Amino acid sequence: MKKIVRRSLLYKSGVEYADFCLNHVEGCSHGCKYPCYAMQMARRFGRVKTYKDWLKPKLVSNALELLDKEIPLYKEQIKFVHLCFMTDPFMYKYKEVADMSLKIIERLNKDDIRCTVLTKGIYPKNLTNKKKYGSNNEYGITLVSLNEGFKKSFEPFSVPFAKRIESLKELHKKGLKTWVSIEPYPTPNIVNQKLKDILQSVSFVDKIVFGRLNYSVVASQYGANKEFYDACAKQVKKFCSEKGIQYHIKYGTEEHSDMKTVKIFKVPEKKEDKGSALMNPQENI
Repeated sequence: MKKIVRRSLLYKSGVEYADFCLNHVEGCSHGCKYPCYAMQMARRFGRVKTYKDWLKPKLVSNALELLDKEIPLYKEQIKFVHLCFMTDPFMYKYKEVADMSLKIIERLNKDDIRCTVLTKGIYPKNLTNKKKYGSNNEYGITLVSLNEGFKKSFEPFSVPFAKRIESLKELHKKGLKTWVSIEPYPTPNIVNQKLKDILQSVSFVDKIVFGRLNYSVVASQYGANKEFYDACAKQVKKFCSEKGIQYHIKYGTEEHSDMKTVKIFKVPEKKEDKGSALMNPQENI
């Protein structure tokens, strides 16, 4: 696996439900074709030239050294750190990426900094070691369909949906906080499916984030686009309210959505013993 060196790692995220973030890999082998915003930005700024280039991820070799320098600078500002918005921390079939992700989570937890994590891969069972990684990180998967035909077209090299769900469920069974990102959710002219089936498949999670499919000509051409996403948002809210699941509807998904800072990953007020990270959050973002 190729490696690169960066000058910085931690940054304040502009995503409405996030805080600080880091991306310790350039590129992603999952090859999503929604289209992928991360790949678009990488091409725009000349980091990669083609889709094939994007599929060959490069590991940031000095990620841990950067954290050692940057944590003291930002620790008082950080509420939590998200892994990752511009790559995947548990990229399928890249052990080097998973190993570095585990080291990064451990390093952040060592300074009582919580992590929120999102993947289309499989979570290592090591994460259930609460003394090493803390008990209050929040682990999520992206899940926008259960249709394997859709996956083949739009997430060609990611982990199968069923394995993704099972991986998350194993963390849940061990008492860890789990969540799911149902974003970017496709319109019916892309895949004919029932949102309730997806919601039911992840009814064990603590939190759900739901968002529309952006940057897609096909999705925008769906005649009842606004009505469709309004109905989906209402369905998510109703389901979560009935199940006691916290939720957040992404800005722009509903017709009357409000672009305000959300609290779905709100920082808890108290801390547990050293090595166990932070107390579990109790409120929505």
